[in-house]
Amino acid sequence: MKHYVIISSSYSSGTRIALDITIEGKSDKQKVIDVSKQILDSCGKDTPIATHLIDTTSSSWKSVIEADSFFKDIKLISDVSEFIALILKDKTLDSVSVAKYILTQVKCSHLKLEKLVYLCYAEYLCQTNARLFDDEIYAFKYGPVVKDVYEHYKVYERKKIEARLSDEFTLPLRSRISFSSNGLDKLYCIDDTIKHYKDLSTTQLIDITHSDGSPWNAVYDGTTYHKIIPDELIKERHCVEKA
Repeated sequence: MKHYVIISSSYSSGTRIALDITIEGKSDKQKVIDVSKQILDSCGKDTPIATHLIDTTSSSWKSVIEADSFFKDIKLISDVSEFIALILKDKTLDSVSVAKYILTQVKCSHLKLEKLVYLCYAEYLCQTNARLFDDEIYAFKYGPVVKDVYEHYKVYERKKIEARLSDEFTLPLRSRISFSSNGLDKLYCIDDTIKHYKDLSTTQLIDITHSDGSPWNAVYDGTTYHKIIPDELIKERHCVEKA
């Protein structure tokens, strides 16, 4: 029995996932072509998938694992729609993943982290006219803030957040970003932004985001809290936020 196995990664599930298509005749070969096309049409041609052709003694997934232990820790997905849904879930990058990745590169306070997340967002938006993540940017008292990042790290208050600099933490987060839509472009922009701003102090970053004419400066009036800073304003005024 031949098994055509399609493998991808599900970062939200924390595991690799697989579809197993057994091949017995011509109709099954056509099914392989149709399913592969459906995945790429739904998820994008840049979706990282791997394929394996395995000969076993039966149609069961257990026989695949017995034939090659490489497949032992892979989660079998029985339905192509579920397989596609899991991939698409990871195609959308979230702000907390960006923040976690920044913390693999630099040790900083929560306030500095918010500045770096915002600057990554602004740089990518201005370079590509597309959003780095779906979360809105809000004008807080001390500058632009992403609420999900704020809620995730507010417990640290003014204390420095421990940076996790080892490959054990860095590589999965790099993969998470690169797996998202236009992920390699996003990763390049994030890395470039971190490199440019990471050695600046929190005070220096506040001065940058509070510059006269900056997006935050145009929105924050000291009386209305947590107003959204629109993307159009960021594209128009981010040019004044330079180190």
